[in-house]
Amino acid sequence: MCLLYTSHFGLCTSYPALLTPYSARQRIFNPVSQSKSSSSKAILALVLLAFIWGYNWVQMKIAVQYASPFTFAAIRNGLGGLVLLLVMIGLRKPLKPQAIAGSFWLGVLQSSGVYGLANWALVSGGAGKTAVLVYTMPFWVLLFAWFWLGERIHKLQWMAIALSLTGFLFILNPLHMTGTLLSTMLAVTAGISWGAGAIVAKKMQQTMTLDLLSLTTWQTLLGAIPLAIAALIVPSEPIVWSPELIGALAYNVVPATAIAQFLWLYALTNLSAGTAGLGTLLNPALGVLFAWMQLGEVPTRSELIGMMLIFVALLMNALQALERSRLAASQR
Repeated sequence: MCLLYTSHFGLCTSYPALLTPYSARQRIFNPVSQSKSSSSKAILALVLLAFIWGYNWVQMKIAVQYASPFTFAAIRNGLGGLVLLLVMIGLRKPLKPQAIAGSFWLGVLQSSGVYGLANWALVSGGAGKTAVLVYTMPFWVLLFAWFWLGERIHKLQWMAIALSLTGFLFILNPLHMTGTLLSTMLAVTAGISWGAGAIVAKKMQQTMTLDLLSLTTWQTLLGAIPLAIAALIVPSEPIVWSPELIGALAYNVVPATAIAQFLWLYALTNLSAGTAGLGTLLNPALGVLFAWMQLGEVPTRSELIGMMLIFVALLMNALQALERSRLAASQR
């Protein structure tokens, strides 16, 4: 799951592009300067990334069977942050946080909030459905940016928001409410928290030039603190150090954090932000597929309709962002 990811970028024009100075973006994302070889490799990196992050929903679902959601999220964020810190040391990047207060709030919203709530949702909810609901984040960003930043929402985006809401109602299925209501609401709240964090990142970007790797590292480390406090306060069963839990933790720390960050950065530096963001549509779709294949999760008819509506809404939103970025590029 990409932590710095927002969507006035439409569904998926990814936020990291906005964290780069304009001159650098012009150099990095200018398709004329990209070789076909680099673009092809970047697309392969994006596909591999989608498989890594999509399958991670299955691993998180497995993990919360052996550890409380907050305990697992705290360990995952702590170790993942340390791995990213080692990467920064290896790349000889400055270790000092650029904006400690902003990094902390990003950690609370996009690390503690997203992973804590998503893992909690996975305790009783399906991995595939949870993935789709968390990825409603772009629509919350559109609404937050409209309300707090005064950013315009275009007609197609309003249609996408309405379609996404309709999909959510199909998944919720009020006429046949089941015991998964709490899980559904937790997953949506995780998406809301993710969207709010994107607005914080947007405000930070307006005042300074941000380094994506540094910001991701520190928000991950700082986000582990509230999760650790929650793990200590909220009553839960003792952690069971089973091979399944150790495997899930290793997967979250190495492929889903360290390797994924390299793939994401490579894709961003060799593809347009809109194209890279559009590729992330695969993440929740693969989450649903892997949950069906490994966990035997078969969506009900109502859930399947709801998921499809949300996917269509995400695609509409992403295409709108891609078209706007192309128009902006042609006017330069």
